[in-house]
Amino acid sequence: MKKILSILFISILFLSAENTFAQGYKFGHIDMQALLSVMPQRAKAEKEFQAFAEELQTQSDNMQKEYASKLQAFETEQDSLSDFVKRARIDEIQNLQQRIQQFQTVAQQQIQKKEQDMMAPIIQTARDAINEVAKDKSLLYVFESNSVLYKSNESIDLLPLVKIKLGIQ
Repeated sequence: MKKILSILFISILFLSAENTFAQGYKFGHIDMQALLSVMPQRAKAEKEFQAFAEELQTQSDNMQKEYASKLQAFETEQDSLSDFVKRARIDEIQNLQQRIQQFQTVAQQQIQKKEQDMMAPIIQTARDAINEVAKDKSLLYVFESNSVLYKSNESIDLLPLVKIKLGIQ
């Protein structure tokens, strides 16, 4: 009788542990890009970023116009210039071309840095909201939807929940 009760107790314990174990793993997924695209802070950041990029583009365009103008003037006047003046103009044009290339390199770096700086707080806000929703739902892991090869129907889509958390319709 004791042996039967022991076996019954162990069986009940094993089954309840298995049930608890199975319920313990909860997973979620979210399309981070879809979330970021609907966040109102992103639209403001994109406008500011666009203005910054346009400012740099205008400066680059002005430098290109100056280069084209100096090159055209040199080409029309080169036959009448002395060798010394000709060499000085060639050097000036080459220096301007180098400055344009340097400006474009630095501008590209500045654009990338500006985008990262502007998106960092928005991404952090999204991550904080995802973390809160995941904790509320007692999720063990949250995966990025776009990089998951398989997603079960039991995985919770956090996008609608996070949008609610952030007050986004």
